[in-house]
Amino acid sequence: MVSTALLAIAKAGWSPILRARSGSALKPCLFQSFASTASARAAAKSKTRNTEVSLFAPAVTGLCHYVQHPLALARARDARGFASTPGGQRSADADLNNAEGTPAQTNYGPVIGRFPASARPYLYLTRLDKPIGTWLLYWPCVWGIGMAAFSTGMPMGSMASMMALFGTGAVVMRGAGCTINDLWDVRFDRMVERTKTRPIASGAITRPRAFAFLGAQLAAGLAVLVQLNPYTIAFCLGSMPLVVLYPFMKRITYWPQLVLGLAYNWGALAGWSAVAGSIDWAVALPLYAAGVSWTLVYDTIYGHQDKRDDITAGVKSTSLLFADKTKAILSGFSTSTIGLICLSGYMNGQGLPFYATVLGAGTAHLAWQLRKVDIDNPAVCWSVFKSNTWFGAIIFAAILADLAYERCSTSSSDAESKQPAA
Repeated sequence: MVSTALLAIAKAGWSPILRARSGSALKPCLFQSFASTASARAAAKSKTRNTEVSLFAPAVTGLCHYVQHPLALARARDARGFASTPGGQRSADADLNNAEGTPAQTNYGPVIGRFPASARPYLYLTRLDKPIGTWLLYWPCVWGIGMAAFSTGMPMGSMASMMALFGTGAVVMRGAGCTINDLWDVRFDRMVERTKTRPIASGAITRPRAFAFLGAQLAAGLAVLVQLNPYTIAFCLGSMPLVVLYPFMKRITYWPQLVLGLAYNWGALAGWSAVAGSIDWAVALPLYAAGVSWTLVYDTIYGHQDKRDDITAGVKSTSLLFADKTKAILSGFSTSTIGLICLSGYMNGQGLPFYATVLGAGTAHLAWQLRKVDIDNPAVCWSVFKSNTWFGAIIFAAILADLAYERCSTSSSDAESKQPAA
């Protein structure tokens, strides 16, 4: 019976099955033709098998309805872009590597929406619509530049040019960091509500194209870097292992924010060396440590947005580690941030305007954050996280105010010394 059925199917041809695998509908009449062919040939060959064939023919006829259902399910699964089974996941990874996905409609917002459609996924990948990350990377750079300018007497015009150069680098390298992060986290991003529309996770950008885009970003970053002195070029290259390893840390430790802080505040050291040609560690190291401590504050708040999804996905963070004790622990890190900034200022010979601004406005802002944040409300966490750009601006304003005061005082003293004696 089985051999007769197989022979009938073979002679009827495989094209209906091939068309089914290519995504077209599998029509019931084609399977019915299989059934009738099998019945006719079996009856001609042996009348003694009529009973078996009569049982087999309805079975094959019914097969069309049985097969159509899983094929429809398969097509629906393919439309989603990935499956929940390990084999399905490997298939999804192959799709990401070799073809553009069909992502759900993404709301790019008013900023990215102004650009051509082909560029929007790449700009979205760099978080162009969320500049807070660039600001948080930039502020430690200008802290270092400003304090080095105070120490070395660098002209204000040269200082402004250096700040513009580091600003360009911050935009480029923050985008590169986002690309690296999303290449690492593609599976996690699919499981987190807030990140599942990111271009690589959604399939809007394939992995090969993301790697090519990353190469272009790093080339642009290198073009900025070579404008600096050789010491700073070599020193900045030392931060790349931290940038690459940060996304991996959330898989193995509850302290990925510490690694992020080490990478994100490298600019405090690089800014100093770009101005001075070397690093005065007595000043720059406390400033760097203050930035790391600050990062633990704001990124822990940021992480509380996704803590429910992170538990499901197996992502670790200080947000989960600190849990209900977050505010108390972040109070300690906030205190250390202010203390280390003041220590750096003391080692650099900063004056009254610096300390008044840091201890006054800086402390007030961090205290306000901890009072306002609701770690169980993602919208409030995002709002408080974004406010940290004002803290960075406050510290830079303290440095700038002291620099202006010191320059004015020096100019007045020079003018008085040049006056002839009566």
